[in-house]
Amino acid sequence: MLSRNDNEYITRTGPGTPMGNLFRRFWLPALLPEELPEPDCAPIRFRQLGEDLVAWRDSTGKVGVMAQACPHRGASMFFGRNEEAGLRCVYHGWKFDTTGTCVDMPNEPAESNFKHKIKATAYPAREWGGVIWLYMGPADSVPELPQLEWARVPDEHRVVGKYVVEGNYLQVIEGSVDGSHNAFLHSWLDFETEKGGRRQDDVLKLMDKSPHFSTVDTDYGVLVATRREAYEQGYLWRLTQLLAPTYAMVPAVPGGNISVIAAIPIDDETAWAWKFICSPSKPLSEEQRRGSKTGSDWSGSRTGEGPAGARRGAAGISYPTLLPGTYRTVANARNDYLIDRNAQKKLTYTGIPGASEQDLAVQESMGAVCDRTREHLGTTDLGVIATRRRLLQLARDLERGVPPEPALHGDLYRVRSLIMTLPKDRSIESDPAALEAMASKT
Repeated sequence: MLSRNDNEYITRTGPGTPMGNLFRRFWLPALLPEELPEPDCAPIRFRQLGEDLVAWRDSTGKVGVMAQACPHRGASMFFGRNEEAGLRCVYHGWKFDTTGTCVDMPNEPAESNFKHKIKATAYPAREWGGVIWLYMGPADSVPELPQLEWARVPDEHRVVGKYVVEGNYLQVIEGSVDGSHNAFLHSWLDFETEKGGRRQDDVLKLMDKSPHFSTVDTDYGVLVATRREAYEQGYLWRLTQLLAPTYAMVPAVPGGNISVIAAIPIDDETAWAWKFICSPSKPLSEEQRRGSKTGSDWSGSRTGEGPAGARRGAAGISYPTLLPGTYRTVANARNDYLIDRNAQKKLTYTGIPGASEQDLAVQESMGAVCDRTREHLGTTDLGVIATRRRLLQLARDLERGVPPEPALHGDLYRVRSLIMTLPKDRSIESDPAALEAMASKT
């Protein structure tokens, strides 16, 4: 468990907080390009790290992000006119470019014009890898973009999506590095049904429900190694990486698709769950792209008769079904995540349709900010413990003036997760160098 002080320290990411300062040293996913579809489109409002922001795409196609409140009298720039390479406040006509510079002040007479003295709070934005990235930190410490593999592949090799989680970011990322919950939360009751069409590692996860964990602090974050009994084949090893500040790379079979989950704070009580899927070697098929977007659905959810095949997107991890026109999920706390108690008795461990929805149910049920002083952690929580420790360390190092190394060196993110089976006489669990060497570089 965490002390009350440490729990407050690690979960609070607003302006001026130590963890907020850490997040602000990185380029972070903020928007999908589809949210700003064309030059001079309508501005949108959003929150990130506890700040109310407005984003727009100017006449040249460049993305601008600034504080929602106009520096003049505080009116919302969401209502602004996006025109002629700037965003104009509708209250008095003050206009700002994408850097936050005031370029026009039409309500002031020429002799009193002081637009050159006015600067709105604005943040740099970059469009890359199917994402609009945002940097909210010191202007003299702009970091490198993280060279994550999904961002470096061609567009047709990648699927990107996001949805809102009504809970603190840490609850999302802890679930992503927790290698023991899959054999329960995401499992089916009929093992023979579950086994059909599944990867070997998924089957073994279900057979060996009490894995052994090892962790290694790395230059990019944390490596979490999970070892399961594969019987006569040896041990099944699954390597999951925490890539600072909050990316989790899900283990992939050799030649399989790469899956990454990111938890980005909206504020202390809500977060964006981003999911990225990419195929390093070839384009994703339309079936795979469609499957990743609808893979959380399974027919027969109200009767417990759902088919064994429709469990996950064909590309890997799946996205939840969203309410039309929003990034909020159809299955949510207000409808108990569409839980079907008949299906829970006959078909799946939870009765909740969809892996992402199952994650949501447990993550959001912890409360807006989980009280970790009341936990009772075991040996299979080692990955969660190591993740917390590493994030606390990075934030405290920054308080002492040591910037986070991954923000300074984008190439540190050129890693892959891994699933492999090794003979039992390959004793690597107590050898951190050997464990880290197993994670391949890209």
